[in-house]
Amino acid sequence: MSTEAIYRAVLPLLRSHLPPDGRHLDVGSGSGELIRRVRAGWKGSSFGCDYTSEWMKLPGQTVDVADLNRDPLPYESGFFDAVSCTEVVEHLDDYRRLLREIFRVLRPGGILVLSSPNILNLKSRLRFLWFGFWNLFGPLSFSRRIRVDTDGHVTPVHYFYLAHALEEAGFTEIGVTVDRWQRSSLLSLVLLYLPVRLLGEAAYSREVRRHHTIDAGNQPHVKAVNSVPLLVGRTCIVWATKPSSMS
Repeated sequence: MSTEAIYRAVLPLLRSHLPPDGRHLDVGSGSGELIRRVRAGWKGSSFGCDYTSEWMKLPGQTVDVADLNRDPLPYESGFFDAVSCTEVVEHLDDYRRLLREIFRVLRPGGILVLSSPNILNLKSRLRFLWFGFWNLFGPLSFSRRIRVDTDGHVTPVHYFYLAHALEEAGFTEIGVTVDRWQRSSLLSLVLLYLPVRLLGEAAYSREVRRHHTIDAGNQPHVKAVNSVPLLVGRTCIVWATKPSSMS
C-alpha cells in the first residue's frame, strides 16, 4: 500500500504532465486514494485498473479488471497523458511486460510515475548481508499457492534494473528520487559511507577498465545506485517519459 510520503512525492510529478482535460490511469488502483488526490482541483478523467474491483472505495470510480502479470491493459494505444503505478511491480512475476504495456497506452510526451520498495538502502543491504533477504522481502511460504498480487512481495526490483526495463520499453528521461529518508539507514550512513564510497569507486573503475560494462547510456543509473538518496531512502520514486516524437 502507498503511504502519505509516497503520495506527496508522486502527485507533483503526475500533475506536471496532466492538462486540464487530460486522462490519468492508476495501475494497481486499490482503494482509489491516489485517484482521489489527483482529481482534487483537476477536471480531467482518471481511470483505475487492478486485478479486482473489490478494493475500490472511491464513490463512482470504476475499475477495469486485468491480470497485470498476463493481460494487456484494456485501453487503446496513446490514450493517457500520465500513468501512475505505485507499490505494484514488486508483486508481479513479469513487471517488464507491464512496463511495455504502460508505454503503449501513454501518449507521446506522457509520463509514468511509479514506486517500489528501495532494496538499496543501507538497512536493506545489511539485512541481505546477514540474512540473505532484502528488507520487505522475506521467505515465501512453500506450503500454499501465493497470490502474488495480494499476499506478498515476490520480486525485489533493484533501481538499476528498473531503469533498464524502462529504457528497454522505450522510455526516456528516466529519473529517481525517494519518498523519505529512513532513520535506521541514516545511522548506518554515518558509519559506512566512507567504505561504501571507496569500495564502490574501486568496483566502478574495475567494471570500466576490465569488464567494459559501463557506458554513457547506463552510467547515470550505475552512479545512482550508491547515491545518498538511495542509500537512505525508504521507497524509490521513479519517473520516465515517452518520447514526444516516435520514429
